[in-house]
Amino acid sequence: MDLEWLKPAVVLGSFLYAIIGVVVFWVSFVIVDKLTPYKLWEELVEHKNLALAIVVGSMCISIGMIVAAAIKG
Repeated sequence: MDLEWLKPAVVLGSFLYAIIGVVVFWVSFVIVDKLTPYKLWEELVEHKNLALAIVVGSMCISIGMIVAAAIKG
């Protein structure tokens, strides 16, 4: 059994890529929030807008896939 993935450099690199991915995801969500004419979080939480929740959820999945593909190379 190969334990290459347990080396500290590999674990640290994975951790850093995860942090960078979360930051990129968060920044992209904030940008989309600023581009829309209303507050996304307010519409989702207070007004319970299901259609917007589906759109934001699919946006989150697509941004996550883009970040994962960029990290993988």
